Amino acid sequence: MNLVEKILIFSVLFLLKRRSCTSIDTINSIQSFKDGDNLVSKGGSFKLGFFSPGSSSNRYVGIWYNKVKEQTVVWVANRNKPITSRTGVLSINKIGNLVLYDENRDVLVWTTNVLATTGTTNESFAQLLETGNLVLFQGNKRRVVVWQSFDYPTNTMLPYMKFGVNHRTGLNRFLTSWKSREDPGIGEYSLKMDPNGAPQLFLFNGSVKVWRTGPWIGQGWNGVPEMKYELIVNASYVDNYDETYRMDTTVNASILSRYVMNESGVVEKLGLVEEDQKWVVYWHAPKSKCDNYDKCGVNSYCDPYSFECTCLPGSEPNSTGDWYSRDGSKGCTRKRGEQVCRNDDRFTMVERAKVPDTSLAQVNKSMGTEACMELCLRNCSCTGYASADVNGTGKGCITWYEDLIDTTTLLYGGQDLYIRVNAAGLAQFSKKSKWFDHKRLATIVGVSLAAMLLMLSLVYWLATKKKKGMGERNKSPNSFVTSPFYEGPSSKKEIVESGPNSDIQFFDLSTIVAATDNFSLANRLGEGGFGAVYKGRLPNGQEVAVKRLSKNSRQGIEELKNEVKLIARLQHRNLVRLLGCCIQEEEKMLIYEYLPNKGLDSFIFDKAKKSMLDWKKRYEIILGITRGMLYLHEDSRLKIIHRDLKASNVLLDATMNPKISDFGMAKIFDGDQIEANTNRVVGTYGYMSPEYAMKGLFSIKSDVFSFGVMLLEIISARKNNSYSPEDSLNLIEHVWDLWKESRALEIVDLSLGESYQPHEVLRCIHIGLLCVQEFAADRPSMSEIAFMLSHDTTLPSPNQSAFIFRRENNDPVASPTRVGPSSINDVTLSAIEAR
Repeated sequence: MNLVEKILIFSVLFLLKRRSCTSIDTINSIQSFKDGDNLVSKGGSFKLGFFSPGSSSNRYVGIWYNKVKEQTVVWVANRNKPITSRTGVLSINKIGNLVLYDENRDVLVWTTNVLATTGTTNESFAQLLETGNLVLFQGNKRRVVVWQSFDYPTNTMLPYMKFGVNHRTGLNRFLTSWKSREDPGIGEYSLKMDPNGAPQLFLFNGSVKVWRTGPWIGQGWNGVPEMKYELIVNASYVDNYDETYRMDTTVNASILSRYVMNESGVVEKLGLVEEDQKWVVYWHAPKSKCDNYDKCGVNSYCDPYSFECTCLPGSEPNSTGDWYSRDGSKGCTRKRGEQVCRNDDRFTMVERAKVPDTSLAQVNKSMGTEACMELCLRNCSCTGYASADVNGTGKGCITWYEDLIDTTTLLYGGQDLYIRVNAAGLAQFSKKSKWFDHKRLATIVGVSLAAMLLMLSLVYWLATKKKKGMGERNKSPNSFVTSPFYEGPSSKKEIVESGPNSDIQFFDLSTIVAATDNFSLANRLGEGGFGAVYKGRLPNGQEVAVKRLSKNSRQGIEELKNEVKLIARLQHRNLVRLLGCCIQEEEKMLIYEYLPNKGLDSFIFDKAKKSMLDWKKRYEIILGITRGMLYLHEDSRLKIIHRDLKASNVLLDATMNPKISDFGMAKIFDGDQIEANTNRVVGTYGYMSPEYAMKGLFSIKSDVFSFGVMLLEIISARKNNSYSPEDSLNLIEHVWDLWKESRALEIVDLSLGESYQPHEVLRCIHIGLLCVQEFAADRPSMSEIAFMLSHDTTLPSPNQSAFIFRRENNDPVASPTRVGPSSINDVTLSAIEAR
């Protein structure tokens, strides 16, 4: 080899070496990566470097989004061992490991700690991939992945990251929270895959189970129905002899998303709003008390829409006293005389269930539903069964052989759960859902109401007693005691819970002005009797609806105060959530969760949009409104009369879940109060019961009347107070006339096509007519309505509806047989003298 050839070879090697040293996404064996240096993935999506979290001065090596304005860290190397100065160095050592040293390579801070797999460790290099995964390779011609950050996540799960267990190696990929925003060290909370039985995810606080997802059922986790409506990622699930894991892949690479186990113990799914560079929470868990693991003890279920804890079929409370004070933690036991494993054993179905803990359950992936039932019947220890794949192949069998733990019912999603009972137990349940017969329902409702009244009396007495000594002690700025809303212990309208209210936040006016872009017209959502409503976005990215009291509004501070006090402590899936208020200068505002689909009226009364609601969805909306009203009338801490229930006051969230809103007109009843009288009639004509419109008498039955009107509107997609075909002055009269002629199905909205079951719609029309009967005593209660909607039982015949007018002797002038309001226009009334 001559001198020229040697120079050329040396030049090529030097250029290759120089190119390797300056690569933006790779660290090789001859490089030193110092504090201030950065790696950037090939497409520019992620960056690796040294950083200090929050206000801390400690230094960590981490990975974060490169194109997101606010630094969002997704992985940390030395999370439990910070570097206290800027002397850190990251490099690859002689045996091919990534190592992080401090103080001139004297102190080893962190290492990948893997064995070399090739004979030439100087061929090792680490590369930051476009997915955010830091990968350590060994070998030149045959690259071998010996370590990757995706196998050791911190608090964040990214798309293309496997979350779960490798059965061959024992590797378990799970999330752990940071200690705080300034300290990425391992915190108290973790989210882990449990591969036993039917695999599911568990949220832990230390070693204590806090929440679980339920098993995978084809398109998502059984207890996380929101996943079925996932739009920004595709979720995949693998469960075989080698691995059990969940992984997301992106639908659109430009849309960023991530899961985070935050330091507060909440699992969040977040997406980036590109235009304002803010992260938005798509869903989170746990959400409610029913999400708490084993909330109700064994052999029971948690139902957030009625009693918090209820025994599963064939079981009874272990501790009646604790049960009726809403502490069902001791659970239930099999009823005496209802032992199973006899020739007459059968199963009763629980609909929309988050199935019991599947850790100790058995799974057969190839078995169908019928075979699953037979398998359970043949084994005396089998307590219940469910399908393992509801949304996929439809095959798969889960069977339980122990006490059933952590069962919940859901508004939507979930699956059918089959509980084993004998024939005697089965006979107690109705034909369709097999839960209650009339006598049992009456007994339970009677006992429950008596217990509730007793409890309310006791709680009210204790609260009143407590108020007497707390006025000077409570100095919290967020307390009702020190706020302008406090009326003193003698006020009958004061909510039972006094003292600090941690659920309500008081916002500064400047925050709301910024959130709504100074109440711009572009953010205006609508206007009601209270004033205008604006869409806003808080500094943390959360979207809100701001209800602003107008200066010339006929409603005022009393209505605002009433709404805050009522809804502040009411927590139910079918009630709109109040986040806070703003009382500053001359402004008086309420801040609510933002519901993107607005009011129910914007769908059912819109020619273009009503076709978006098929019968199944309308029926789910009806059930949701029923549960919300049942909570207000019977199951909340207070008996509350809404007084302005109508389609525009039922808002729809992103999944069309209904939420009752606008409590400015609502009233609280004492435990034994049945009705009240007012000289100030409020509400909306067309939805107002005759006794309220004419005499100012209101009760739970006046709300039932409003519910009945709305039920008929949902079915027909027509407004009651603007309905005037031919001889009918309103929708109620038209339905009543068709009902008498057995032609009631003619009112069904034509856009429903053939999507409905005629008998189901007829049942709803029948219930609607029962609700709008003239005399309040004839109308059913919300608990009876809930029962009738979900059970195939014989319904009583409705009496003539209210506001029925007749034309006699071909007289073209209507001759009312009953006195009714002189106007039925769609106006919300704030003050009318009772007649």
